[in-house]
Amino acid sequence: MTDHKILAISGSLRADSHNTALLRTAQKLAAGLDIEIYDQLREIPPYDMDLDTPDLRPAVVTELRDRITAVDGLLIATPEFNYSIPGVLKNALDWVSTDWTNTEGVPLRHKPTAIMGAAPTQFGSVRAQLALRQVFVWTESDIVVKPELIAFRSHERFDDAGNLIDETTIDLLTGLLSALAAKIDRATNSAARPTP
Repeated sequence: MTDHKILAISGSLRADSHNTALLRTAQKLAAGLDIEIYDQLREIPPYDMDLDTPDLRPAVVTELRDRITAVDGLLIATPEFNYSIPGVLKNALDWVSTDWTNTEGVPLRHKPTAIMGAAPTQFGSVRAQLALRQVFVWTESDIVVKPELIAFRSHERFDDAGNLIDETTIDLLTGLLSALAAKIDRATNSAARPTP
């Protein structure tokens, strides 16, 4: 059986980001998932509706849209800024949430997606994840509901080399990846079923 292809996006640009470290851990833990971490978030320009057409979009945006369309699912790790999603992450999602021409489709529509997040505060990324789930209601993405992975006090869960060492978080991450794989399997089986 071929592994499901997953595009993983960290909402943090920091080199030592705990959210990016969560994605690297996911790559190690993922059985049946081929996880590739997206590394061009910094390159995406501010959303501009005047340029949001197939002919005018910046190349980096077109590439992201194509990559999301091609994969079986998404894995997003978000920090929390000002009780919400980091601007760079929301900006990228804005670029991949549209189809003004009604011809190309919306990359995020019905896409199996898992959300997680890490932050150094007592509440972790609770509010950011709620805000992110709200965005995905609009895009009709197929979100994994549970388990929820909210790595609060994240600085205590990683060692100095960025390795996840907290067993509870590791267990939650393993469960989240399994739930994402199961959601992809259900979507694939449903699509393969003949229409009566």
